[in-house]
Amino acid sequence: MTTPAKAVFSEELIKVSRKMRNLFDARVRAEGLTLPRARALIFLGRKGCMTQTELAEMLEIEGPTLVPLLDSLEKQGLIRRQPVDGDRRAKHIALTSAGQEQAAHMDALVQDFRRDVLKDIPEEDLQIAIRVCQAMVRNIEAAN
Repeated sequence: MTTPAKAVFSEELIKVSRKMRNLFDARVRAEGLTLPRARALIFLGRKGCMTQTELAEMLEIEGPTLVPLLDSLEKQGLIRRQPVDGDRRAKHIALTSAGQEQAAHMDALVQDFRRDVLKDIPEEDLQIAIRVCQAMVRNIEAAN
């Protein structure tokens, strides 16, 4: 049987996740981007170059869903696709200089977002929350 604390925690976690996503989405839209485009730029900005498969995994979407996203980013001049040596079907995705600037801007937006969302929360509380979330991920992965 679920304890009241487990029920409340689960509901609060869902609420926080939804509210964080909505707030970040609103901030990204104010910058003229969609959430998927912004997330792709953030991941590419952090990792540099990656294959379409790697990016799809990081974004937790299927390859066919990624293609129109990449098409739009390429049309905006933010990314370029390059063939992978030895695998003519695979493509590396790399940021253009304009894409690097946009990714850096998105990274700054993420930093501001984190600062706003996590303000006034003590470091010790954050460390406990991290451990709880990591334990939950392990439980979810074990349940699959």
